[in-house]
Amino acid sequence: MLEDKNQERTSLEKLGEFGLIDHLTKEFTMQHESTLKGIGDDAAILDFKDKKTVLSTDLLIEGVHFDLSYVPLKHLGYKAVVVNLSDIYAMNATATQITVSIAVSNRFPLEAIEELYAGIALACKKFKVDLIGGDTTSSTTGLLISVTAIGEANEKNIAFRKGTKPNDLLVVTGDLGGAYMGLQVLEREKEVFKVNPNSQPDLEPYSYIVERQLKPEARKDISGLLQVLGVQPTSMIDISDGLSSEILHLCKNSEVGCNLFEEKIPLDPTVISACEEFNIDSTMVALSGGEDYELLFTVDQKDFEKIKGNPNLSIIGHMTDASEGAHLITRANTKIPLTAQGWNSFKSE
Repeated sequence: MLEDKNQERTSLEKLGEFGLIDHLTKEFTMQHESTLKGIGDDAAILDFKDKKTVLSTDLLIEGVHFDLSYVPLKHLGYKAVVVNLSDIYAMNATATQITVSIAVSNRFPLEAIEELYAGIALACKKFKVDLIGGDTTSSTTGLLISVTAIGEANEKNIAFRKGTKPNDLLVVTGDLGGAYMGLQVLEREKEVFKVNPNSQPDLEPYSYIVERQLKPEARKDISGLLQVLGVQPTSMIDISDGLSSEILHLCKNSEVGCNLFEEKIPLDPTVISACEEFNIDSTMVALSGGEDYELLFTVDQKDFEKIKGNPNLSIIGHMTDASEGAHLITRANTKIPLTAQGWNSFKSE
């Protein structure tokens, strides 16, 4: 639920647009020298001097990207920032600033929007980024959130989707499939709640995968880790739409093929047990689930010794000549063509 029925509600109409902006952003402080001017003027002013600027933007719409029947507003604010920062880290860059724009209907009191911004503030603090602007407006269709993330990088460190070559190693951070299985648990409990509003779900056994869905973490640490290891990725992308889809992006942009080994795909034990409970194939979940926000990248084979055995990284395959295509090598040692079956917001029901 959005709020306690007995809680005092403050109408947004009382504050007006500029009063609302002032109220929501008064506790945000600037953390970067590159932020010359943040909120409070016609435009923000940034100065990166000799570094390249990296920028990404994303739009989240109620009923398409999130369901407020089980997504707490504080978690939503946090996630809205994180999914954008992930795109900056996927360029092997450092995120420094964000802008946040919201469209909100009159069913939301001030207290609900404060919860949303508490999550945004938490993400800014954890990932050390400055909120430097945005917009607020009214909506007749629920809540919409648009976040733009800005970052900086030395030109030599930037990793694109193109750049990998045959025989490069395919590497992924963390583990996969948790966010998708967390969503399955939340959707199931929503249906139970519809039938019996007095039921209280026990989510404790699913805490890891539910958190992977509601409060994902962008991999800010990987760029620094790779620098310490002395490794420059030859290509990189974040996993928002599923492993299979992201691999195919790298293959298309770099004009190469790939062999992905099923037995090497990293899966948390809770994901495996949830897949068994829901009777879903865990490899399919990793390939097509999406929203893991881990990083997928390639490195030259000569860097194998530098990354092997690192607990943050899993080598899951290697790139091939484009003529060989992109394939999954199953545990039974059969070759199956990879297909992009991840998230598609335009797909008809």
